[in-house]
Amino acid sequence: MKASVSKKYGTPEVFEMEDVTKPVPKHNEVLVRVYATTVTGSDLMMRKGKPYVDRIYLGLRKPKTTIFGFDFAGKVVELGKNVTSFTVGDKVFGGTTTLGCYAEYTCVNMDDVITTMPENISYQSAAPLSGSGITVMNFLKGLAKLKTGDKVLINGASGSLGTYAVQIAKYFGAEVTGVCSTTNMKMVKELGADFVIDYTNEDFTKNGKHYDVIFDTVGKITFSSCENSLTENGIYLSSVISFPLLLQIMKTSLIGDKKVKTSSTGILPVKERLDYLLELKELLKTETIKTVIDNSYPLSQMGEAHQYVEKGHKKGNIIINI
Repeated sequence: MKASVSKKYGTPEVFEMEDVTKPVPKHNEVLVRVYATTVTGSDLMMRKGKPYVDRIYLGLRKPKTTIFGFDFAGKVVELGKNVTSFTVGDKVFGGTTTLGCYAEYTCVNMDDVITTMPENISYQSAAPLSGSGITVMNFLKGLAKLKTGDKVLINGASGSLGTYAVQIAKYFGAEVTGVCSTTNMKMVKELGADFVIDYTNEDFTKNGKHYDVIFDTVGKITFSSCENSLTENGIYLSSVISFPLLLQIMKTSLIGDKKVKTSSTGILPVKERLDYLLELKELLKTETIKTVIDNSYPLSQMGEAHQYVEKGHKKGNIIINI
């Protein structure tokens, strides 16, 4: 089979197309013919091997797993002998912490984050849900306990997390303010944002408005810079984990009513992530939310896709068609 392989850490040029052996499913696995996967900020960090602490499990000097890719959407083509929850021909999507989705085929444990696809969902629309979609659910539903009437500000509202966050926050009944650049304001408004702030013309931390939740999806602001924009018991969420952020989490857990929270969604229990995916599946099926796709690349252009994401200006998600 064809796969995009990375045998070392570094720039997007590390990816090479290779013919590799097609995997064989174990007794509790399904073999999936992958038709779509994604490129996210997490994929960039894995390719770079940074932060260096991640190399403890990625591989100290080079990647232990040379085929990256967390998210997949495809079709079941073979079953392990103990698999009863899926059948050959099922259209499926999800995410796997064992990676391997930057390839034509990948094996997925039947008890991992995997479910069948509704007929009205394309492979391209389904693939990002298990990464970006579940992350947003974890932050807004899991950490913030978002409820009807809450005022939410989403920084980076036009990105892969942000576009889902606007829609999911509206689904939970919140009043949503999206922060993005001038060119993306129309799109963010169409996704359901009640208010849109152009960060090139306005600093939301100085407009005198207050929010119950501020969700920084891009790691471009700090708790200190927007603390005064939170309500008395407001919550600041950041999807980008850093040492200063961890210090703020510890401090606010002991002092004050305003809290700082973050989470590494990928290490949540499988059942919790699967429950989020099943809820998202219904929202996508009923067109309550939609997947925003900026651009698609073939598997052979993995390096170009990583370069594009690295620029930091994508609208929604980047898809790899296989």
